[in-house]
Amino acid sequence: MRFTIDEYSKQFKMSKEMINSKLRSKKLNYIIEDGTTYIIVTRSSLDQEKRQEIHQQNLEKKKEEVASQQISTKKTTVGMILSLYQRENAQLKQKIKELETKIDSLIDDKEQMLRDERDRIESVYTSKDEQLKTILELINKKLLLEQNTQTVHEVNLNEFDTINASIDDNFSFVELKYYLKTLDIEPYQRKIIKRRFIDARENDVRIIEQNGKIYLDFAKYDYSDLLKY
Repeated sequence: MRFTIDEYSKQFKMSKEMINSKLRSKKLNYIIEDGTTYIIVTRSSLDQEKRQEIHQQNLEKKKEEVASQQISTKKTTVGMILSLYQRENAQLKQKIKELETKIDSLIDDKEQMLRDERDRIESVYTSKDEQLKTILELINKKLLLEQNTQTVHEVNLNEFDTINASIDDNFSFVELKYYLKTLDIEPYQRKIIKRRFIDARENDVRIIEQNGKIYLDFAKYDYSDLLKY
């Protein structure tokens, strides 16, 4: 067994001065390792009680070392668990942040779609309002014409050039080409309507043709079936 000077002093209840004196006088066996002096004590030189006491102290020391190691291990385990939780928590926060960003983006896209749809609907209704306005103006002028003139029951085809020349003053007779221009429709739709009138002109008494031009008489006939698009 070996003891440091401090350990020997505590174990054998001896002052350090006395221990150093015994060391100098070679009364104690000792060795020096890495600058530390260790006093060598054989078990046979100790009485039974002292050996038992030292043995008990060694056991307690080992227990303390084991307990210290267990505490250190527990601290390490707890630290690892806390580190793992912190890492997972950071990952969850990052995922939540990404999800919030995606949700904000989806909301913005949805709002933009709603705005685009609103603008489209407003555009459609504005276009319809213009068409309705044009039709109402024609109906209004026709009603004013009916109030100021007698209803025309027969048409002299030789007078169509004169009627067409004064079309701004008399909306009872309107050239098909001119009327189609007042409608807010696509060119291809005008062509379809015009072709419909051309195909029906020989069999439909409502269609009046003069000098290659087709005229409409809104005071006398209803052309809604031919003008639909």
